[in-house]
Amino acid sequence: MKELHDLILKPLLTEKSTLLREKENKIVLQVRKDANKIEIKNAVEAVLKVKVEAVNVVIMPGKVKRLGRFEGKRGDWKKAIVTLKPNEKIGLFEGM
Repeated sequence: MKELHDLILKPLLTEKSTLLREKENKIVLQVRKDANKIEIKNAVEAVLKVKVEAVNVVIMPGKVKRLGRFEGKRGDWKKAIVTLKPNEKIGLFEGM
């Protein structure tokens, strides 16, 4: 059994995620690779105390990085785009 607090790794604060939050009431989170939509929804509702309308997930491939003549690959990770119900806000992101 996975703990709800362990599913959400960190929020992704980029220009694109900020626009999604302001215009479409969506938040973007990095989550564990083995988490599914239902678990992510339950974790966001329990941890962040908001109502979730929908969850979309994307597997992001890791980048290939070089250090001189050596090449390596970063690990793949999962991104969750969570749509909040109307009139729901998260004080952490809103600066309250």
